[in-house]
Amino acid sequence: MTVGLQRPPVGAPAPPPARPPKGVRLSRLDQRWSPYLYIAPFFLLFGVFGLYPLGYTFWVSLHDWDLLGSDHPFVGMENYTRLMADADFWHAVVNTLGIFVISTVPQLLAALWLANLLNRQLRARTLFRMTVLVPNVTSTAAVAIVFGVLFGREFGMVNWLLDLVGVDPVGWKSDRFASWVAISAMVDWRWTGYNALIFLAAMQAIPRDLYESAAIDGANRVRQFWSITVPLLKPTIIFTVIISTIGGLQLFTEPRLFHSGTNPIRGGPMRESQTVTMYMFENAFAPHYNFGYGSAVAWLLFALIAVVAAINVLMLRRLAGGGRKKEGGR
Repeated sequence: MTVGLQRPPVGAPAPPPARPPKGVRLSRLDQRWSPYLYIAPFFLLFGVFGLYPLGYTFWVSLHDWDLLGSDHPFVGMENYTRLMADADFWHAVVNTLGIFVISTVPQLLAALWLANLLNRQLRARTLFRMTVLVPNVTSTAAVAIVFGVLFGREFGMVNWLLDLVGVDPVGWKSDRFASWVAISAMVDWRWTGYNALIFLAAMQAIPRDLYESAAIDGANRVRQFWSITVPLLKPTIIFTVIISTIGGLQLFTEPRLFHSGTNPIRGGPMRESQTVTMYMFENAFAPHYNFGYGSAVAWLLFALIAVVAAINVLMLRRLAGGGRKKEGGR
């Protein structure tokens, strides 16, 4: 006698789904939450050493905070109001932007060109790739001393070379624009190889089949570079632009050491190359010890970096979009 399966009566509620085994539940929890646990240490450290100091700096900027005194009265936005009318601050902003433009644009173009050369089949490629990183590991103080001698007015090698072609000696430390150029040369020498290795790492990920197909179609190396390499490096270019923007607008060590002498934090006797970070240090510490005013400078520098970085990214995206439209219309 065969016993048939009993069916639930029509209209009866469906039985609850079977609960998955404990091992399956743990596996799902692991897949869902383990990525957050892996990245949690970074964000915890960032919160302690990044967000908290940032918020505390803003709180200090709302006070008349004298490092030599114990009373810190609340002044609200008075420090920011004074800063907006401070001619020395805007002078430092112009210096910072000028040095940033003169140093960053040639630096990234040279790094891109150098990375393209190192990406070819060369003898001793590893040696060349390691060599371009040597300036980055050299002491900044040693670099500043060497460049200070090279750009000396009386006995500097640069002025000696200019004299050979009939150019009068240039006051690299007393002329505003000349000091920008000298400091930019120092920055470019130090960081071009670093950015070149970043570009080179991204170029290594580009499939070689694309270049072979382009060569079959008759594209030379220059055409391959602008039509294949540069478009595929867009995320890396944006990354290097943002990093260079942050570093360029926070420039401190190179101009500080280039003007070694009496009160070098001013960037020269007439503030020829004083950057925003140098002006912040001058107000927050010696000789003014006004920590509240220096904190306000730090926050405006933060806003300046955010604005300039956003403008750079938008310009790069627009240029990349225009290039794609042009290619599509052909």
